[in-house]
Amino acid sequence: MDKRITVLPGDGIGPEIVTQAVAVLDAVAQKYDCHFTYDFCDIGGAAIDRTGSPLPQETIDACFASDSVLLGAVGGPKWDGLPGDQRPEKGLLGIRKALGLYANLRPARLFPQLATASPLRKEIVEQGIDFLVVRELIGGVYFGEHKTENVNGEWVATDSMPYAEHEIERILRAAFDIAMKRRKNVISVDKANVLDTSRLWRKVAARVAQDYPQVTYTDMLVDNAAMQIVRNPAQFDVVVTENMFGDILTDEASMITGSIGMIPSASLGAGTRGLYEPIHGSAPDIAGQDQANPIGTILSAAMMLRYSFHQTAGADAIENAVQSVLDQGLRTGDILDEGGVLVGCAEMGQAIVSQIKK
Repeated sequence: MDKRITVLPGDGIGPEIVTQAVAVLDAVAQKYDCHFTYDFCDIGGAAIDRTGSPLPQETIDACFASDSVLLGAVGGPKWDGLPGDQRPEKGLLGIRKALGLYANLRPARLFPQLATASPLRKEIVEQGIDFLVVRELIGGVYFGEHKTENVNGEWVATDSMPYAEHEIERILRAAFDIAMKRRKNVISVDKANVLDTSRLWRKVAARVAQDYPQVTYTDMLVDNAAMQIVRNPAQFDVVVTENMFGDILTDEASMITGSIGMIPSASLGAGTRGLYEPIHGSAPDIAGQDQANPIGTILSAAMMLRYSFHQTAGADAIENAVQSVLDQGLRTGDILDEGGVLVGCAEMGQAIVSQIKK
């Protein structure tokens, strides 16, 4: 296997966590006779500082020339004063749109070693937390029209939330296909009691579900879904929803698993090229201090091997290595518990590398 990976370290802790993920990929390459070539490019604030744009054309070109993309994080207070269309986050939204990555996969899984880190009651945790949120990524309110205008002497802001039928259908089919490989249960989350987009979403979902008779399908309003995630997370297998609802629910789901630093994600489109990143932000308050948790990024690299490169053995090796270091009691600050051994970002990454090489 010979693959080219575009690496976008980004801002804040991005360069630190990406460094460890690349080291893990190199360990997999050595063990499983693979070869990875890396192109390092700028995105977000780092790109603004160098080029004036959060997403330079050279970065887009490199991503299209690669087999997959690994990203750290973007943003930080340094760029908060910039206009909305020039902020670092526009680079992230832009690369997703440019690559046509419409499906964001975010697992919510509680590692048994971190059970005490979950804020949920013990009896809820013991039922198990292992579900996947499939979030539509390049439609909805984040990509609709945004305007602020003066009407009758006062400012009025408007954000539109458009969805076309084909956009809804493709993300639903992605979710049902994934459910066929899991526990065959799909819950579609919307706000059909209020929004026209959700009523169309629900209509399309019911039609798509007919093509998957083996899958149990349920509709759920987003406010109820937010409550159920903390009340009874064991009921969920695959959750599919639109862009903004998915953004909010996945952050909630990440916290019930103990730490947002543990959660990877994959953004996929029609082909095999994907964009892989942890779901957390750039954490500028700890940047450069070797305190970041690299596991979310490392597990994102495992998702890259699994979904884009079909290198199941390598993906399993990474996930098993993470389990092993957690079994040893190694903890970064965000997941430190009683009896745990505090390690930094680099030490955690190298411990995972050592497990893979065994």
